[in-house]
Amino acid sequence: MGKSAKIAIVIGSVVIIVLSGVIVALVLRGKEGATQGPDVDPEQRNLVMSSENEDDVVAEMTNTDYIPPGYYNVKMTNEWHFANGGATSEDAYVINDKGNTNDVYFDVVLADDEDRVIYKSPVIPRGEELWGIKLDESLGAGTYECVLIFHLVDGEQNTVSTLRVGVTVIVEG
Repeated sequence: MGKSAKIAIVIGSVVIIVLSGVIVALVLRGKEGATQGPDVDPEQRNLVMSSENEDDVVAEMTNTDYIPPGYYNVKMTNEWHFANGGATSEDAYVINDKGNTNDVYFDVVLADDEDRVIYKSPVIPRGEELWGIKLDESLGAGTYECVLIFHLVDGEQNTVSTLRVGVTVIVEG
């Protein structure tokens, strides 16, 4: 075996070791703060990376949605319709995606008067949905540009991050 072949083998080995280390670091970073509750896939939990399956592991990691701690994936309707100011909306909903890392609650304020809170939600656990929204303040007929201020909370319901999303509230009559 020539000198160049030995160098190529050493370089190839170093590249494989570095690539394996990077993959392990990415997997560990993606699992930080995660708990192994009922939503954890047992096959992923028992994953062992080897040189034979590293391509599969990399492909799986790049195809898996990851929501970092403190971030929030919003799933909701952008227009909320109410038959009248005291009615419950049939199309307003907010989903706290099970991939999120925090429970959440939100306040709805008028875009032009953010001191005026028209709705305060309960805490929505990860993976749960809120339907049947009825405003805390009865509004007259009209269209209102509003802001939902999401509060991502920790286990003691302390706010760790906030997120603002626009929503249109339409009161029919």
